[in-house]
Amino acid sequence: MGSTARREEMMRPSAHPNDFDRKRIERAIQERKRYRYVSPRVAAVENGYRVESPCCSRNIDPTGGIVDVALLLHDDGRGKWQLFRKDHGKGTWELHSSYDRLPDLLERLNVDPERTFWQ
Repeated sequence: MGSTARREEMMRPSAHPNDFDRKRIERAIQERKRYRYVSPRVAAVENGYRVESPCCSRNIDPTGGIVDVALLLHDDGRGKWQLFRKDHGKGTWELHSSYDRLPDLLERLNVDPERTFWQ
């Protein structure tokens, strides 16, 4: 790849976040298996989206405040989606898995059999 092509790639804006995919994520997480009685929010972040929700289980926040659920980032260079979980004890995001397609990532987030995300 020539230096001009590299420079153009570096200057090209990221495809994410965008309102279309943010709405897709909002609609998809309505089908989640856990904590269906809370209203999560999808916020735009650099290169992706953060899902946050009231903590009705009181496992993370005893007062029921808003907690981070998941971070969805798109790697434009590789064309991959990355799903991160929040380690609330450390206050850090940890990579959980990578996907070629956003619907596959959302399916994993919605099912969440180990309560990795919806705690």
